[in-house]
Amino acid sequence: MRAHLSKSLREKYGRRTFGVRTGDTVKIMRGKYAGTEGKVERLHLKDCTLAVDGVTSFKANGEEVPRPVYPSNVMITKLNLEDEMREQTLEQG
Repeated sequence: MRAHLSKSLREKYGRRTFGVRTGDTVKIMRGKYAGTEGKVERLHLKDCTLAVDGVTSFKANGEEVPRPVYPSNVMITKLNLEDEMREQTLEQG
């Protein structure tokens, strides 16, 4: 799953998009939660969706659950660079 990079990250790494991972900070660009910024808590590869911290909805019984967000509707604002391989991939550009 890939998402757009913010303008500053585009200039820094010379890329338009990059794969989303748990721990990245994203900004939601469309929908009810547009403008909300939070960390990616979980990736649902089967559904091709993200669970973002602070983006939730309520079930009929009142239980709060993460609302799925498509990666095409988010922009990565801060990358989680704990993995050395990921950093090397960015450098190769």
